Amino acid sequence: MDATFALALGGGSLLNLLTRELRTAVENRLAPYDLTSQQAALLLMAGRATTRPAQVAAEIGTDTAGMTRLLDRLERKGLVRRVRNPEDRRSVVIEVTDEGRAIVPHLPPIFGGVSRQLFQGFTADELEHLIALLTRVRANLQDLRDHEKRPGKSVAS
Repeated sequence: MDATFALALGGGSLLNLLTRELRTAVENRLAPYDLTSQQAALLLMAGRATTRPAQVAAEIGTDTAGMTRLLDRLERKGLVRRVRNPEDRRSVVIEVTDEGRAIVPHLPPIFGGVSRQLFQGFTADELEHLIALLTRVRANLQDLRDHEKRPGKSVAS
């Protein structure tokens, strides 16, 4: 069992390797647009609906500070702007500029093409099983995070 855990969770774990290789594959295809995978995901989400930064931060794998940096970079590129939320003037929403809107239609084919390549040769049952397993892993990590946030609790308890 130790070898299995090392494969799944060790420093050079399969999960870490897959994450890096997936990000690299996506970002290679995004290079002509000068976007990272997180920037493209944010642009895509904001292009679909009025979005507050806090609504999408977790979905794209960042926190508040990371979201601020991400928006700063996209604003410098002229792809988004922050505007006052008309429903709550204390907050902002992300507005995609015309330049950003011109890029948005190119993003789903990039993400979709990489996904198709990633799962090439898998049966529908295998994909369903893989998704169930990864969903369970994510839930376990969320439980761990929630447990760690409780006062007086340690990881070992």
